[in-house]
Amino acid sequence: MLREGQVRIPSGCAISGFINKKGVRVSGTDIINSIAIMKERGNGLGGGFAAYGIYPDRKDWYAFHLFFDDIKAKEDTEHFLNQNFEILESEVIPTRKISSIQNAPIVWRYFVKPLEKRLRDTEKTEEDFVVDSVMFINSQIDGAYVFSSGKNMGAFKGVGYPEDIGEFFRIDEYKAYIWTAHSRFPTNTPGWWGGAHPFTLLDWSIVHNGEISSYGTNYRYLEMFGYKCTLRTDTEVMAYLFDLLLRRHRLPVEIATKALAAPFWSVIDRQSEQEREKLRAIRIVYQSCLVNGPFSIILGFSNGILALNDRIKLRPLVAAQKGDFVYVASEESAIREICKDPEKVWMPKGGEAVYVTLDEGVIV
Repeated sequence: MLREGQVRIPSGCAISGFINKKGVRVSGTDIINSIAIMKERGNGLGGGFAAYGIYPDRKDWYAFHLFFDDIKAKEDTEHFLNQNFEILESEVIPTRKISSIQNAPIVWRYFVKPLEKRLRDTEKTEEDFVVDSVMFINSQIDGAYVFSSGKNMGAFKGVGYPEDIGEFFRIDEYKAYIWTAHSRFPTNTPGWWGGAHPFTLLDWSIVHNGEISSYGTNYRYLEMFGYKCTLRTDTEVMAYLFDLLLRRHRLPVEIATKALAAPFWSVIDRQSEQEREKLRAIRIVYQSCLVNGPFSIILGFSNGILALNDRIKLRPLVAAQKGDFVYVASEESAIREICKDPEKVWMPKGGEAVYVTLDEGVIV
């Protein structure tokens, strides 16, 4: 019998997310209900959530969430952390025992800060040091995987339907001002705990529906900047591309989205001269960042969310707004499940971003 991951099963996934622009934190109950309504889009081989604002009493510490295959992996990781970080707290991530979640790894979290001496020795910024440490653990310590590494945020994911993962991780007990969620139907890659969404790095988190056919090009480009893609899924490159373009290259969001979902050359040729030259420059300089294939994504970060389709909209994405809340999801039903009477509902065009930040509203 063929195991999952050895056979291609074409299908879709489900994504959902919302933000309160005032930074008001709400429980995880709504995001669980929203993603659960799209159950037919997944197959139980992956579900997960990202939440922002959940650790207000430790907001200045990096929250490392890790999976361990065994005690040795945990011991090796803690040896590495003790050499490089100040550890405020080390604890098991609270979970519930439920019958639908089986064979879970050891799930642990650490609240850490890089040691000042290590920053001086390596001559790295704090964020670059954290990124390098995550890459080292994920690629060099057998059986250990950092699946969340931001400040005042956390990802929770695993193999199962998202509503079961939510119950397992007690998502209803957390409060956040941004929530994103994913229901997975793996197509080309195995269903395993590390391969579930969201994919994160620092405070960036990605949930993704689709298939990235440019993975090889994107992967090789990212390796030139020190990123290591070790998680056996195409979505991983999206998280690293946003980190590269927005944090390291400090590009405006408008430019970064045009690099990832660039207009066709025929569309560029019809623009004004100034716009045409700008878009040409983006395509030439960042040609290896172009993400080909059908996709819809939600990027979460500490100050907002960004939702984006591929340039010809081969995957669904709907947005809505009511009061201080902005919602995005694969289906309108997922929004109306938690927002009965939205003031505005729209379907973003291909390559057109929905960008929402705290206290600044919606930019389309």
